[in-house]
Amino acid sequence: MSDLARLERRLNQAVDRFERVEARLAAATDGAEIVKLGQEHAELKPLVDAISAVKFVRSDISNLEAMAKDGDAEMAALARDELQAAKDKLPELEQAALLLLAPKDKDESASAILEVRAGTGGDEAALFAADLFRMYQKYASSRRWRFDVESLSETGLGGLKEATASITGPGVFGRLRFESGVHRVQRVPETEAGGRIHTSAATVAVLPQPEGDVDIVVDDKDIRIDTMRASGAGGQHVNKTDSAVRITHIPSGIVVIAQEKSQHQNRANAMKVLKAKLYDAERARQDAERAAERKGQVGSGDRSERIRTYNFPQGRVTDHRINLTLYNLSEVIEGAIDPVLDALAAEDRARKLAALEDDA
Repeated sequence: MSDLARLERRLNQAVDRFERVEARLAAATDGAEIVKLGQEHAELKPLVDAISAVKFVRSDISNLEAMAKDGDAEMAALARDELQAAKDKLPELEQAALLLLAPKDKDESASAILEVRAGTGGDEAALFAADLFRMYQKYASSRRWRFDVESLSETGLGGLKEATASITGPGVFGRLRFESGVHRVQRVPETEAGGRIHTSAATVAVLPQPEGDVDIVVDDKDIRIDTMRASGAGGQHVNKTDSAVRITHIPSGIVVIAQEKSQHQNRANAMKVLKAKLYDAERARQDAERAAERKGQVGSGDRSERIRTYNFPQGRVTDHRINLTLYNLSEVIEGAIDPVLDALAAEDRARKLAALEDDA
């Protein structure tokens, strides 16, 4: 059996399963079964609709070919025009159906925790970290996502040692998941009298916030909670009361801090960030076990991987994973990162299609 035939068989199996689920859903009376079948029905429907679109265009092509061959001259000419348009459209529809057949990241639609930390480069690295944090904040605003700052550690020059934010909205993690890694900047610092270009870096981590039936259990005996004075800009509690909260997860050594709100809110927010970190650690462990499957992946999520360079003298942004270079740095740093994210998503789709064909 050819690879194409195997893929066709898998598509047909998906349609058969959808029809069985639909029939069972109509007859089911048990509440738990109805919920389970309803979820599977919702997951399969986009794929079945895509397959139906492919079959419709294929049937249309067959009819138009017959008309182009056997119809009168005028009808044959019209049929040939429509036939070419249908043939041009078919590959895109087939690819869309195959992508829906590919396994999905279960956290694709999740909200996310964003962490930005200054790396090598001293004050310039901290200023760059602040630029990146504002870039993501502006991007979130353009997508109408909620952007809540959980913790900020600022420098005297307006830079950031580190910052954490919760970004809430549909598909946040799916959109930003390839941003994790080392971001490098090349520019002339304002404090550099000689006009020399400096290179510094900041690290970005994007963690999915577990949702739905995912339950991250944190035992009280496994954590230590400390309160302290908040630092930096933040509000009436800063430097006046012990409003900041630091939670240490003893088994893993993970430490999270929240300091932007009241002590009660900071404790809840710190626990949310801790659960996201523990969930991400488990995802990383599972990914490591499937390392062979990740070969050639767009982004491994490795925080030490240098993924992008922002070159200010040339106005250039280069993503090293996909060899993408754009000369619109001034727009990107103001939050217009869709062209980069679109290219990364396209590369990931191509990789998934290739993997699907290899598995066929």
